[in-house]
Amino acid sequence: MVLKFYAPQFVGGGIAIVALALAEKQAAFEFVPINMAVKEHKTAEYMAMNPFGQVPAINDDGFAMYESRAICRYLDERFADQGATLVPKAMKERAVVEQAISVESMTFSPPLSKVVGELVVKVRRGLTPDQALADEGLKEISDKLDVYEVILAKHNYLAGDNFTLADLVHYAYAPMLAEKGVDIMTVKERPNVARWWNELMSRPTWVKLKAEGMKSTV
Repeated sequence: MVLKFYAPQFVGGGIAIVALALAEKQAAFEFVPINMAVKEHKTAEYMAMNPFGQVPAINDDGFAMYESRAICRYLDERFADQGATLVPKAMKERAVVEQAISVESMTFSPPLSKVVGELVVKVRRGLTPDQALADEGLKEISDKLDVYEVILAKHNYLAGDNFTLADLVHYAYAPMLAEKGVDIMTVKERPNVARWWNELMSRPTWVKLKAEGMKSTV
């Protein structure tokens, strides 16, 4: 039975990174669209897979999972013999990747979520964003990127010279900033961050995902 991927047809947030992980792993899957407008993510059937009623989720022949980063780790092991290696097997290399993922989730993502909430989510809902709150978040992100600049001066990616899950998780919300005219990821004051981010934005799996959206591969 083929793996099923449940999500809205929207390339962003945790949905984006799971879709990208599937692409990077060259994994065969069936895309099951979830219409959140009619609360398909709150049905008993869906909540049997994800009791929080959130997206995305996967079902791999009866084994259901939720939470995007956990799903990505599972996919990397599930399809270990194909596609890109997202989490190294060597202990110290794996530890560095997990360290960078923790930085993203605990220090980079929170202020980013604040900015996206104001400049993206509120705008889509026809609400007036709180620019002061957005500016506060952007200042926090800028401070984190100053540290990224130091890290990326030493190697090509956040956890070494190979693309890993530590880089992939940054596709969740940061691309939305440029879509709203916020050019914080590629400023000239941080050339190493800009080089890294431009490379991520031109990665073939991401370009294809943005152009085509989620599609079953079986």
